[in-house]
Amino acid sequence: MDWLTENKIPVGKLAGSGFEWLEKKGSVFFDFLADTLEAMIDGILWVLQTPNPLIVIAVFVALTWALQRSWKVCLFVAVGFLFVINQDYWEETTESLTLVLSACVVCMGLGVPIGIAAAHRPRLYAAMRPVLDLMQTLPTFVYLIPAIVFFGIGMVPGLIATVIFVLPAPIRLTWLGVSSTPQALLEAARAFGATPRQTLLKVELPYAFPQIMAGLNQTIMLSLSMVVIAALVGADGLGVPVVRALNQVNTALGFESGFVIVVVAIILDRMLNVGARK
Repeated sequence: MDWLTENKIPVGKLAGSGFEWLEKKGSVFFDFLADTLEAMIDGILWVLQTPNPLIVIAVFVALTWALQRSWKVCLFVAVGFLFVINQDYWEETTESLTLVLSACVVCMGLGVPIGIAAAHRPRLYAAMRPVLDLMQTLPTFVYLIPAIVFFGIGMVPGLIATVIFVLPAPIRLTWLGVSSTPQALLEAARAFGATPRQTLLKVELPYAFPQIMAGLNQTIMLSLSMVVIAALVGADGLGVPVVRALNQVNTALGFESGFVIVVVAIILDRMLNVGARK
């Protein structure tokens, strides 16, 4: 088998050369992208950290009521956030929520249009599937290397790595929802003279709404699962105490911060579980 290893395909060298070329030729674009994402992150962080925490909690409870119409879920959200304050993790929680919300803005802003386009063009989706599989199966730590090269350390590279990992979820679920629209509904819309734009807005998107909301839910859950990995590249949030606990072999700190992450994840899941509303 020596002959096979001696003629090694230079995958690593090609990737390295490609990233070096991008770093040299795309510095202006990457600087602009970093500044834009950093401004968005700072804006969301300011909104979450400037008011009194109780005001922010009240807003989340009001949003939960608007989505769920359940006082039990609202009570759970309020108690969950009060538990976070009790554990003195409010600042870290708002930083993680900032990363999650920023990832939602980028992923849903890109994923829904791409999913709609893929649903209307089967060949496009067939070409995209290997790329989407690669984005979800490639070890996440691999994303951090070019993210650090292009954007340095901080929240921005953590956001970029999160977006790459999470983006396939809204694309796939939007594609599933739009492409599964019954032909009878589409034919009825065309029979009444609906244009392609009207068919999309009044038939396909309303039918695909549960799947799109499921994509949003998955985006939030997957983004929250990235907080620890994002902390490795300097992103603030709940991943920082987890990494600190790992370095110090501190079981108490690790369990405490990990349990807060679980509570926040359950809160967000219950808030957005629109399909379960009665």
